Amino acid sequence: MSSAPFQPIIQSLLDTDLYKFTMWQALLHRHPAAQAEYRFICRTRPEFPLAPLVAEVQRQIDHLCSLRFHQDELDYLGGLRYIKPDFVDFLSLFHFQPRFITVRPDGDSISIVARGPQVHVMAFEIFVLAIVNELYFRRYDKPEVLAEGRRRLQKKIDLLHEFSREPKRRFPLQMSDFGLRRRFSRTWQAEVLKTLRQQVPQYVTGTSNVDLARECDLVPVGTMAHEYLQSYQAFGKVRLRDFQRTALEDWVQEYRGDLGIALTDVVGMKAFLADFDLYFAKLFDGLRHDSGDPIVWGELAIAHYQALRIDPATKRFVFSDGLDLPQALRIYRHFADRVQLAFGIGTNLSNDLGPEPLNIVMKLFYCNGMPTAKLPDSPGKIHCTDETFLAYLRQVFNRTDDAVSAGA
Repeated sequence: MSSAPFQPIIQSLLDTDLYKFTMWQALLHRHPAAQAEYRFICRTRPEFPLAPLVAEVQRQIDHLCSLRFHQDELDYLGGLRYIKPDFVDFLSLFHFQPRFITVRPDGDSISIVARGPQVHVMAFEIFVLAIVNELYFRRYDKPEVLAEGRRRLQKKIDLLHEFSREPKRRFPLQMSDFGLRRRFSRTWQAEVLKTLRQQVPQYVTGTSNVDLARECDLVPVGTMAHEYLQSYQAFGKVRLRDFQRTALEDWVQEYRGDLGIALTDVVGMKAFLADFDLYFAKLFDGLRHDSGDPIVWGELAIAHYQALRIDPATKRFVFSDGLDLPQALRIYRHFADRVQLAFGIGTNLSNDLGPEPLNIVMKLFYCNGMPTAKLPDSPGKIHCTDETFLAYLRQVFNRTDDAVSAGA
């Protein structure tokens, strides 16, 4: 066992993505008794095995379970107009329960499963991913690696300065940091954000990290993730065919006009648009892309709004699928005169220092004892362990494309 002093990775329960809070509040109010199971997955083979990290991951999670929300953190959350007082009261009493999460070796990798009441286990996700990442990358935390990271960051800033000389488009470029879950470290993420905030504040306007949004005077950004919509696949009074409509309706009732960006790819863009009728198209401010070709997706969305006689220029498209800055600029140039745009850039901001980033996630696999599935437009992002349920979901939503098959 290492004799090095313990260095806690998570030091604040605000050090997570905003959409964990927004989904948490919605599910607490509407489905407080739901039971859920989340599983950690490493999608690719890392350079070094993860199994040796098990003991330290457990130690970090034990520390996480000792944390509570401080009053100034609760005050910050309560100052967001869409966060309701009773949810803040709940958070004032909340702490993670170690009995709801297990960590063990799984061959060369690591198995992490959070299982229990959804409102007690759903928030583990981002913290677990940040913990695994930072422990893995501590071996690279050296002056030469950080110097390379700063060189790469400056190259991004130079590219934005070069972009600023281009002719102005109808709608401005707006970007946010979405990199918490796969960051090199909390310290590095803070340095990146503060550097961008200082040198290109006109372009970098927000972050998904609530703690850093508060620290850096940025807008905390986020609405819903796949787990929110997937949960509705398992809620007993909801027909499977209606799960997206019901989830969107509950979101509208919870937030009454705030947080109006809908995620489109839980069962694919075309299936989403079939449910996204005039009612929802008017109520939601826009859509978020997270799988499939972004240009094709955007053109489908514009055509859908036009068919509903809604001016696409009144809506916002958020792109967040594995972006780097050149990709974001390419998408921006394609759409910037027709629709409002925002870009969430994750790993390429928070973990671009030379070493190969981990491709890790922690996904909802079961809710109320029933399987759930993510069936997006990128086959590598499919998540389901039940082939029968996946086949049924494909049939219900007429997903006949050959690319769709079960995966981890």
